[in-house]
Amino acid sequence: MIGSMSGPEPGPTVSGTDAMAAGITRRAWLGGAAALAMPGVASGRRRAAPSDRVNLAVIGAGGMGAANMMRLTGQNIVAAADPDFDHVAKSFIDRQGATIPQRAPLRAAYDRATRYADYRRMFDKQRDLDAVLIATPDHHHAVAAKMAMERGLHVYVQKPLTYTVGEGRLLGELARRNPKLITQMGNQGHSGHDGRRVVEIVRGGAIGRVREVHAWTNRPMWPQGIARPAARAKPASLDWDVWLGPATVNWGYNPDYTHFNWRGWVPFGVGALGDMGAHLLDFPLWALSPGLPTRIESRHSIWGGDTDLWDGRPPAELGSYPLAGVTYYEFGDAPGGPVRLTWYDGGLMPPTPPGLPAGVAMNPDGGVLYIGDKGMLMHETYGEKPVLIGEGVAERAAAVPQTLLRVAGGRDGHEMNWIAAIRGEAPISSPFAEAVPLNETMLLGVVAMRAGQPIRYDGRAGRIIDVTDANRFLERDYRQGWTL
Repeated sequence: MIGSMSGPEPGPTVSGTDAMAAGITRRAWLGGAAALAMPGVASGRRRAAPSDRVNLAVIGAGGMGAANMMRLTGQNIVAAADPDFDHVAKSFIDRQGATIPQRAPLRAAYDRATRYADYRRMFDKQRDLDAVLIATPDHHHAVAAKMAMERGLHVYVQKPLTYTVGEGRLLGELARRNPKLITQMGNQGHSGHDGRRVVEIVRGGAIGRVREVHAWTNRPMWPQGIARPAARAKPASLDWDVWLGPATVNWGYNPDYTHFNWRGWVPFGVGALGDMGAHLLDFPLWALSPGLPTRIESRHSIWGGDTDLWDGRPPAELGSYPLAGVTYYEFGDAPGGPVRLTWYDGGLMPPTPPGLPAGVAMNPDGGVLYIGDKGMLMHETYGEKPVLIGEGVAERAAAVPQTLLRVAGGRDGHEMNWIAAIRGEAPISSPFAEAVPLNETMLLGVVAMRAGQPIRYDGRAGRIIDVTDANRFLERDYRQGWTL
């Protein structure tokens, strides 16, 4: 199946996110606007009235797609696209084969919906759509989202927004040129109450000037750092050609590639950084508004599939991503001076900060640590459970006023926030205008990994300025029939 993976009183939504690429000219933001000209793009559908139910389609109907759509069963789910509906059916049953009660409404909605193996056929035939939720493997995101946006459909795209930097910029420009389209990236922590309070506290100066940030995750939790497995016979229910979609490789089917496992394989996913960066890097980039990174370097374990002694360079044919790594970001153009952000994955973590309160531990699943000149702040993956560290920090934080509106339902309201914005009831939480720079930052870590050496980046031009050969990793090739 395409879609398997992956406080204060609530009030109306607000984006609250500063544009991380502030000051970037429109021409430069595109890295050459002419290359992304889309002369036939639809102007965008009307916003639905508050009383309307939105006509929805889902692309990638099981796994994370099912989890998203569970929150949208009050809408009209009129179509679903997935290359393996036998696998989608597993999203609704427990180990004994009984329907999970909470998922019965979605199962009924899917039973009523028109089904397609190939979302391209859905876009050709389904004329009653208002909006599309995309929860495919990463390599399909941009292709599906662009097709939807060109047809004037609102889009919700799971994180990472795209597989490449260039794709992200393309979707960002489509959104800019079609302001009636409501766009949302599926980084649900952005709608959480705790995360928004973290942003307020950091911006409010409670921990002073922040020049150093550490973010970590226990991912990968899927096959990674391993050799490519042998091909097997595919399940009869799986349309393997559709699953491959725009990928230019055909290694043959293996269950290590499909459903939740695709994240660790280079042709299909973007590894641990792409999987969790949209959650963990979101808050420091939101709070500090440092712009795009100017220097990126990755240190990591061996690439999956290497057979020779490793000299630090990626192998000629990339299989799975390294099992663990550390990525260093420098934001040399950050207001008030440079900021350094260090990312750890594969279970690696920064040292325990001094002064951590008794009984508080760094969560090995993931977290973020901000080091300021007047104290520190630490929180878990989705901005949750913030901990203040240092003398006087708690008192200063308590005095910081609420400046960001809260999303109704917090993290759990991220999908319905999209619907509310389509209806004109609330501002959107994580639109592409703000998601694209976040997406670009985390993908630049993957680019540095693939380059095998530090890279310097010009965010205005969207180009690597020293290791020029690495610019090829900002884009990718597409299989015939699946081009952007």
